[in-house]
Amino acid sequence: MRIAIIGIGGVGGYFGGKLARAFADSGQHEIVFICRGEHLAAIKNDGLTLFTKEGSYVVSPALATDDPAGAGIFDLVFFCTKSYHLEKAALALIGNINENTIVIPLLNGVDIAERLNKILPRARILKGCVYISAAMEKPGVVRQTAGTCKLVFGTDDQSAKSYQFILDILLQAGINAELTCQISIALWTKYLLICPLAGLTAATGKTFGGVLENPDLKNRLQEMIKEVKLIAEARGVSLPEDIVEKTLERIGGFAYDTKTSLQIDQERGNQTEIDIFTGYVRQSGRELGIPTPLHDQVCNHLKNCLLPSGI
Repeated sequence: MRIAIIGIGGVGGYFGGKLARAFADSGQHEIVFICRGEHLAAIKNDGLTLFTKEGSYVVSPALATDDPAGAGIFDLVFFCTKSYHLEKAALALIGNINENTIVIPLLNGVDIAERLNKILPRARILKGCVYISAAMEKPGVVRQTAGTCKLVFGTDDQSAKSYQFILDILLQAGINAELTCQISIALWTKYLLICPLAGLTAATGKTFGGVLENPDLKNRLQEMIKEVKLIAEARGVSLPEDIVEKTLERIGGFAYDTKTSLQIDQERGNQTEIDIFTGYVRQSGRELGIPTPLHDQVCNHLKNCLLPSGI
């Protein structure tokens, strides 16, 4: 198979790197990296260096390019871009897609597959999510710092079974992967964890542990999780009754100094994915008639200043 990874940042670098490492010399699958700038140049010259909790290594894909136009048809595509680059990246890939191409987005948002389907209607678009904390450290280098590094993908019906061959490829590459016929539940379960935390960590400058040790922030986090749960239920996603408590328990299992990608981007002065986090919740609340006052407050202040820890 010809497998393309679009965006070789933290997520794309880790999972794409594992695929490249497993299949670079096997002749089974051709791994293609789509990235740009100094990062692309470094990968072409020296390969992609990965620092992970399980070890460090250097990998080289069959092809690394910023111009997919000449790369031919892909059989399987993993989208790992930032949300604000999604549409542009998808438009650039139209010529690489046919009716047999399978596309799996691994972005944080819960509406990514729908956004991709508008641009790539010929493709078979599944849904996916990952549990990982990783980022590009410098051009040519990606470092994974936390998370289970789990990749979950699938559909919301029994048709998921027809994608067992993708699961087999991922497992063969040493990736902690799961195929599910309840992917929307998986997506929203993760979103309940990451969305409120993304807003709070970026707005206050606190890490996961810093949020949990502050009683006011912990209470605010819990109420923000409840806001997201209401949105999920209004979207037709049935989550367990104890999902709020379970989510808080899972957050407590992360290392004290864990940061969200939104927080890291905020600290580095980069563009942030506020659109798929607090922005999405606020907009959904307005569309559905569901009050989201805590997400509204964070969203209103996030781009301009750090909020005091006692917000």
